[in-house]
Amino acid sequence: MAERKIVGKKTADEAAARKAPAANGKSEAAKSGKKVRVTLVRGLIGTRESHRATVRGLGLRRINHTVELEDTPSVRGMINKVSYLLKCEA
Repeated sequence: MAERKIVGKKTADEAAARKAPAANGKSEAAKSGKKVRVTLVRGLIGTRESHRATVRGLGLRRINHTVELEDTPSVRGMINKVSYLLKCEA
């Protein structure tokens, strides 16, 4: 048997396997090329701080700014949270 170098409490093989990205780092939406176009149609004044942060996380900066995002569950959840501020096109 080949010697294994111990890294912490795990072997080097286990540590390397843990660092490897699953499915080459691409999500299902990225593979299929699904996109969703999101436009900010209302201002952020008077909204909750967490909603403002969500809009910024979607990449929107100002009213009528449009971005095209991958259609993933996390992006869908962000859109759902601030849907009253957005216009969404598939």
